[in-house]
Amino acid sequence: MESNVSPPPPKRRRLASRGEQTSLNFSEDDFSLIRIYSWNINGIAPFLQKPITSFFSFSTQAAASSTSSTPIPDRHSSSSQCNPSLRAFLRRHTWPHVLCLQEVKIAFNDTATQRAVRRAVNDTHGYSKDDGPRYDVFFTLPNDKFNARGWGGKVYGVCSIVRQDFLNAHVERVRDVDWDQEGRILIVELKEKIQIWNVYAVNGTDNPWRDPQSGEIIGTRHDKKLELHRKIVADCQSAAGKGISLLLIGDMNVAPSRIDGHPNLRTFPEQHVINRADFNRKFFNAENGLKAVDVWRHLRGSERKYTYFPRGKPWASSCDRVDLVISSRKLIDDGHVTWVEIFDDEKERGPSDHVPIAVEIRLKQSNLV
Repeated sequence: MESNVSPPPPKRRRLASRGEQTSLNFSEDDFSLIRIYSWNINGIAPFLQKPITSFFSFSTQAAASSTSSTPIPDRHSSSSQCNPSLRAFLRRHTWPHVLCLQEVKIAFNDTATQRAVRRAVNDTHGYSKDDGPRYDVFFTLPNDKFNARGWGGKVYGVCSIVRQDFLNAHVERVRDVDWDQEGRILIVELKEKIQIWNVYAVNGTDNPWRDPQSGEIIGTRHDKKLELHRKIVADCQSAAGKGISLLLIGDMNVAPSRIDGHPNLRTFPEQHVINRADFNRKFFNAENGLKAVDVWRHLRGSERKYTYFPRGKPWASSCDRVDLVISSRKLIDDGHVTWVEIFDDEKERGPSDHVPIAVEIRLKQSNLV
């Protein structure tokens, strides 16, 4: 799948300001700071149902404080109730410019569900004060008949939801990569020579990894994970050589260090230790690697927050920071990455087993690499 975006001129839209309904005109200046959210939702189905008031109601107070197009939302609003609809999520988080979803679990040929997602991101569900922007939706879904067979092909898959005014003004194209048949990579390329990678990395296991063409077993899912690391880094290095900056966001399925696991970092079986070392080496540490930056650790130091909270255990009794924002060093050094957050709240987890993360970057009409 590859979508080349040739948009019409951006339209002027109206949004409400924080705390009251006020007309705002969109222009190029509104995109000097852009916010990118990411969430492993563990299946799209709950987000396509009509809201049920007894399950995650959206509070009036949260709506009033989350309607401006420019302010960053409250850094940690544990009191807000969370509605399991995509439109409610976008509204509550102040209309982010890009929302990257992982593990959407949509079959490659299920066009009906894909259409439903496109409707859902713009469906107000009768919310009378919804005056927010429209969104477009892009998918990369699994089409590997040997490695993505479970549940009728409803495994893996990523989706990038892009605000139309931002899409029209700043997006060059949205594309996948030719080496991914499992629905793990989707790239939004900006005119400012920045690539935003939506990544759903492989969960390493001892299960077989088969050749996508022949079906022959060629390794384990651990081996597949290591291959994904190599291919992502190779593509990113190629892009950097062309003067392109990179922002990778999503579920990397690895907690980088001891501080990123509670109560303990996963060390058994030993292959998880090997996978972690390979990830850190290729993405952060090796001279011949990507030499990128873990944005959370860069901006928040040793602060402990986590993104994966398994549903079979009491909240926060066992958790890991496996959803990451990874940035080109140049974006960091030049001050383009301005804010990062993990919304580690049981309500924000919603129907998933992960919580959302977010980052803000400053756009400039210049070479960012």
